[in-house]
Amino acid sequence: MIGFITRRLVQSVFVMLTVGLIAFGMFRYVGDPINNMVGQDTTLEQRAQLRKSLGLDDPFLVQYGRFMVNAAQGDFGVSYRQRRPVSELIESRLPATLELSLVSALIALFLGIPMGIYTALRRNGFLSRAFMTLSLIGISLPTFLIGILMILFFGVILRWLPSFGRGDVVDLGWWTTGFLTKSGWQSLIMPAFTLALFQMTLIMRLVRAEMLEVMQTDFIKFARARGLPDRMIHFRHALKNTLVPVITITGLQLGAIIAFSIITETVFQWPGMGLLFIQSIGSVDIPVMAAYLLLIAFFFVIINLVVDLLYFAVDPRLRISKN
Repeated sequence: MIGFITRRLVQSVFVMLTVGLIAFGMFRYVGDPINNMVGQDTTLEQRAQLRKSLGLDDPFLVQYGRFMVNAAQGDFGVSYRQRRPVSELIESRLPATLELSLVSALIALFLGIPMGIYTALRRNGFLSRAFMTLSLIGISLPTFLIGILMILFFGVILRWLPSFGRGDVVDLGWWTTGFLTKSGWQSLIMPAFTLALFQMTLIMRLVRAEMLEVMQTDFIKFARARGLPDRMIHFRHALKNTLVPVITITGLQLGAIIAFSIITETVFQWPGMGLLFIQSIGSVDIPVMAAYLLLIAFFFVIINLVVDLLYFAVDPRLRISKN
């Protein structure tokens, strides 16, 4: 186990270095940040001095190495647009994104898995057909369209929920949360469900497909021949074997919720990291864009490591093969 974790950590370091190289290299060619930082009356000498002070005249490898060393220490430089440390900007936006992603992930898991089990065990039922229809809608419609339709119906026509923003938040010093206010929960409902819908339908269909396949295996037939009750067969034997491939996809989807919250945050003007990233693109704010991609890559690395560890807890065959 220790050797496996060590190998995964070494691989994670190479992944972070590669992502940093790609992100930093790509954003060097999206535009000149100096043009967005100065006015028309700025002289060429002032432009050159500003470029030198930001280190933009240094060779690419020097800039990349400096960025990665500082990033490893939590220092992502200074935002070109807001003239503030990028770490402060991320720290102020991170709680909003993580809370939105957490609630969306819980909705996707706690609705998607039971719906997948139910549609596998009751394939011809009316509720199963309704769930499958909902899954088609969730997979087919783009996220931004779902968000706009929810704003139109619940925010404009019915006026039940706020259509933008995060609502009132409580400052806990190192964290700001909307979980402790009524308006915070009301503002969270629509963006969380919009972000969770695609992941929920994907998890539901995956669980359904895996459950149907497991139910046709020999050991399930033997369990029925032994006279075991359906509840034990379904939830102790079939579901446990279903979860092995489901854990992989679910783990990746949880990372995708954080990574692709950009669209949802933009539609609902949710003050998270995704909205900060979109705003940074318009001003060619390279430090913010590179820091965002590094942070998303870090989340994926951590989630993949947790998924690998869950394999050992769910499937004893993996523990035997590693010993």
